[in-house]
Amino acid sequence: MKILREFKEFAIKGNMIEMAVGIVIGASFNAVVDILVKNILLPPLSLLSDGVNFQQKKIILREGTSDLYEVSIDYGLFINTLVDFFIVGFTIFIIIKFFNTLKRKSEDVGEASVETPKNIVLLTQIRDSLEKIAQKNP
Repeated sequence: MKILREFKEFAIKGNMIEMAVGIVIGASFNAVVDILVKNILLPPLSLLSDGVNFQQKKIILREGTSDLYEVSIDYGLFINTLVDFFIVGFTIFIIIKFFNTLKRKSEDVGEASVETPKNIVLLTQIRDSLEKIAQKNP
């Protein structure tokens, strides 16, 4: 029963909903990147390599017959997946960098372009009050 109580607390705190939203957005983002790589980035690369389609590149280990399936190493799909991975990784890096910049600006009391969170303002006021008290009572 303890595990049910912990799960209830987890779900109520919003973590589960935030995680579900992140998974849905991530799946949609993956579809966008997949289309970007397959239909926008790889075709020009194919032109540069005399029309080679990377997705169809493979090393055939055994030809397929009516009784046996073809056995192959699909290294073209691996190249496609690597390109996907680097695009997703770079995009996530840029997004995190952007949010970190916004966070730093919001925590900077002197920054006028971004509203400072109330807890940071309160802590700054407390710090300033303590400094005044310390100057009066050396």
